[in-house]
Amino acid sequence: MILTVTPNPSLDRTYEVPGLRRGALLRAEGDRVEPGGKGVNVSRAVAATGGRTTAVMPLGGAEGALLARLLDEQGIEVAGVPLAGSTRVNITLVEPDGTLTKVNAAGPALTAAEAAALLLAVRSRAANADWIACCGSLPRGPGPEWYAELVARTHRAGARIALDTSGEALTAALAWRPEVVKPNAEELAEAVGRSLATVGDAVKAAEELRARGAGTVLASLGADGQLLVSDGGTYWGHAPVATVRSNVGAGDASLAGFLAAGGHGPAALAAAVAHGAAAVGLPGSAMPGTADLDPASVVTTADIPVDRPLADPRTGGPS
Repeated sequence: MILTVTPNPSLDRTYEVPGLRRGALLRAEGDRVEPGGKGVNVSRAVAATGGRTTAVMPLGGAEGALLARLLDEQGIEVAGVPLAGSTRVNITLVEPDGTLTKVNAAGPALTAAEAAALLLAVRSRAANADWIACCGSLPRGPGPEWYAELVARTHRAGARIALDTSGEALTAALAWRPEVVKPNAEELAEAVGRSLATVGDAVKAAEELRARGAGTVLASLGADGQLLVSDGGTYWGHAPVATVRSNVGAGDASLAGFLAAGGHGPAALAAAVAHGAAAVGLPGSAMPGTADLDPASVVTTADIPVDRPLADPRTGGPS
């Protein structure tokens, strides 16, 4: 069973629009509302392929109630921590060429008591989890050391941690040696304090995170595939994508595939790549089911293309 922790979940509303014009009235050609937040998406991806998962998160207001109901409808057990504020709502606008414009709300502030209750909710369920995936930004209230405390407490319970966050929250948690960290290229560059121009640069940055405490680094490089850097070696994986509809949640789907496949080695990397490639071909933040996956299209290799330029995630061209 994979337990996910999302300190700042959301309802994600996506509108497909013919184009963006500032100050104009835009008529959506399609819209959808889905559960959101990185850990929530990991649970959704696990459930979509028939796996067992429990999602721990703070929930408040009518938005929180709707979020819990939507997850229940997808077969996900929700362990909600009551919140005085209301769960946030995020907006994504999708243009026909795949360009995304996102407006993410800050979300409610957590009191010290609510943040402590969230830690307790995780701790009480840790013993039954194969993996605990702690994902996303922290809400207002808890300091950047909150994830570090979560890693320390769950390690004391004998659980394995996969951490997907960034900035000071990631830096503070590394000293407690999370088994897996999953940055994207921008987060990886931020963590080492320099820009990354090639896949080789990303490998060196991942090695630095390992030297600072990360057991395994699973790095999403967007159009340039994914890297796995661990004690077992360094591998690169890639799969072709015919049409990109939305990259919202693709990294979360990748992490779900990786953990569901055991969380180590090239076979788990291949599962991560297959899930990520399938997710970007789906609308909004839809998570791929088994029928959407194409594992035969995935290539994994220890022959790393170190000189391959990394694409700019904003344009798809060289960074």
